[in-house]
Amino acid sequence: MPALAADADEWMSRFIEAEHRRSYSGTFVYEKDGNLSTHAVWQVAHDGVLRERLLQLDGDPVELVQGNGHSACMSDEVPAPIGVLQLWQAVPFDLETLSRYYQFRLTGESRIAARPAVVLVIEARDQFRHSLELHLDRETALLLKSVVRDDQQLPLERLQFVSFDLSTASAEDFRPGEACKPVSHEPHSSVEQQAQWRLDWLPPGFRLLASETRPDPLSGVPVAWFGYGDGVARFSIFLEPLNEQAADSMSRQIGSTVAVSHRISTQDGGVMATVLGDIPLGAAERVAWSMRYTGGIGR
Repeated sequence: MPALAADADEWMSRFIEAEHRRSYSGTFVYEKDGNLSTHAVWQVAHDGVLRERLLQLDGDPVELVQGNGHSACMSDEVPAPIGVLQLWQAVPFDLETLSRYYQFRLTGESRIAARPAVVLVIEARDQFRHSLELHLDRETALLLKSVVRDDQQLPLERLQFVSFDLSTASAEDFRPGEACKPVSHEPHSSVEQQAQWRLDWLPPGFRLLASETRPDPLSGVPVAWFGYGDGVARFSIFLEPLNEQAADSMSRQIGSTVAVSHRISTQDGGVMATVLGDIPLGAAERVAWSMRYTGGIGR
């Protein structure tokens, strides 16, 4: 068992490194909440710079092009599996820290997209995160298939490549379509907005990865965003002033993704706090209800 655990840790380390250093392209099928979609993906890693393009091949041409985690252009709708593909591209976490909240196990071998693969299970140690089953390319340790499972080990979503190529993508492969709109990266002041809020509870192992405040593209109202992660799972919190608008709290789950909205009263009016991410519904609800306004009297 110690030898098997060491092998699992080694594959986990190879996988994290490969996702940042290897170039590839391919097509995959994505299943969530009983719905199927097909996608093409290109990734180029060169001199420490990572460029990616993701394009939905059925339905509307939903698309995202980005470099080193910053979006260059995107469609009005974000491609559904982007969270799965970017699982390991947030702020790096060391393997020892991840081992406090997940157990890594090698459970066998498989063959995906005509390539030999090993099966690595990332099992959650508590109820605040999901477990995953990863099929990693034996040659490169890149992801060929993933299954997200709940605490009953039932599948919540699947991603599986049907073609996979290690050749470097061309400039033409990264040419965006008409639906991919440029994304502005102008700095936005967020210190004052963020200082007005705190979380009374955060799932163990999660930490703040990034935050900013941007105006809503439709209303122009400033919306604060906080992104959290534990190295595997991630979720976001959006804080939007309601300006006397009526809004009800709600909880919803589609596949592994949950959305929980909770209205907060402050001395400056109502604010809707929305938790969105790939964590269990109970954990998301607890996060939403633990958000506190510190800039005045809130409840």
